[in-house]
Amino acid sequence: MADPSLYRPKPPQDSAYETFTVEHRGGAHWVTLNRPESLNAMSRTMMLELQHYFGELYTRPEIRAVVLRGAGKAFCAGLDLKERREPGEGGPVNGLRVQRRVSEIVMRMRRAPQPIISLIHGAASGGGFALALASDIRLAGPRARMNAAFIRIGLTACDVGVSYFLPRLVGSALASELLLTGAFIDAERALKVGLVSDVVPEADLEARGQAMVDAILANSPLGVRLTKEALNMNIDAQSLEAAIALEDRQQILCAQTDDMREGIGAFLEKRDPAYQDA
Repeated sequence: MADPSLYRPKPPQDSAYETFTVEHRGGAHWVTLNRPESLNAMSRTMMLELQHYFGELYTRPEIRAVVLRGAGKAFCAGLDLKERREPGEGGPVNGLRVQRRVSEIVMRMRRAPQPIISLIHGAASGGGFALALASDIRLAGPRARMNAAFIRIGLTACDVGVSYFLPRLVGSALASELLLTGAFIDAERALKVGLVSDVVPEADLEARGQAMVDAILANSPLGVRLTKEALNMNIDAQSLEAAIALEDRQQILCAQTDDMREGIGAFLEKRDPAYQDA
């Protein structure tokens, strides 16, 4: 039987993650995957650490946005196929536990109330593609290339939430093409089909990401959190009526806050609002 600790995320001491860095800039975290020697491939440790990080975000209201990027030449090349397998990881029971190491990451990304912005340069393959798709906003460099690499190593292409996110972003026809072939989609085509919001020179990705963060932080914290929640829920809404019912309740909730009154006052007085998340 495999050691159960292989499947549980361990809280790092003093937030010192081994496989990525976290920089606190104002109200945002800049998370940089930091295994450049392997194109930021997802090791066992990285999976557990990303699980922990994104799971903790729900209890961190002072963090209002997250930027996710990769060090070196790529965003993330997917699973680290060179990492040695631990004894006892075989079989369906332990196999599912291993699988959930990575699939739980994207679920926690969607549960997190903070908008997540991915800055994609170079390869975003397999699990790296999934991280990009699970983000709320994707900005790409001109050399960005994304694919569902799983199918190229004898697996199904439907993994880590890709079969959920991709058709909702680009439609079922293009999703079928990309998943059944494992082909790369480049930055130019990704922009044309709406998979990414913008393509900018790699040297400008950080500045473009910061501008996006600044625009988000200029809005009320509760308004941003509830907007992400409604987008998550209403993409699968059973009807227009169901979607509007959620929107109505969210608007009435926001309308009772001091921040809403501050927002109106700032608009009428032609000044920037000073939101207090209250």
